[in-house]
Amino acid sequence: MPLAAIERAGRARRRRRTAGLVIGCGLLLAPLAALTVRAVLPDHAPAEQNRVAAHPTPPDNPAVDTVRVVAPGERVEAGAGVELWLTADGKHWSTPEMDQQFRSVGESDIEIPRPRVGLQAEILGDRYFLSGVYTGTDDAGRVVVDTSDGKVTASVVRLAGEPGWGVWYTDVRLHDALAVNSVALYDQHGKEIATMTPAQP
Repeated sequence: MPLAAIERAGRARRRRRTAGLVIGCGLLLAPLAALTVRAVLPDHAPAEQNRVAAHPTPPDNPAVDTVRVVAPGERVEAGAGVELWLTADGKHWSTPEMDQQFRSVGESDIEIPRPRVGLQAEILGDRYFLSGVYTGTDDAGRVVVDTSDGKVTASVVRLAGEPGWGVWYTDVRLHDALAVNSVALYDQHGKEIATMTPAQP
């Protein structure tokens, strides 16, 4: 056989051997790759679920948390040095300047067919203490006071059960240009159910 033909036959055998080794290695690696994919995917799925669970959808009305149910006579620190408490008769509070004040809530106030909200304002040092009684509902969710410095969400306290009324309060920094534009009462679904506008001088 000529030398050229022998060299061609040798090269062909080497190519077939190399191809066979590559195919064989590929077949050996394929199950390993499949095992790797199956091992990794379950670890990633719970991580994604945990990420979603760590960021729940925020509540529609987080301000409902401003309502606090108190026992009769339970004292509440209301800011600006004010102490506030409720009894079945109405709202009681004391300030650094005055030991005790009282705003009665009678049956005639509670039986009014529509909700109402009131406002009382006191200057206490460099703070402006704002508070009031709301009547005609046990569904109060929050009170928002619109001032010349912006809107403030007040705290709300009421007695347990169905008293038909409650009290709101907040305090803001006092300055000459400060004014209260309105006070709005919202129910627990975020709907405005009462509003009042202070008389302007």
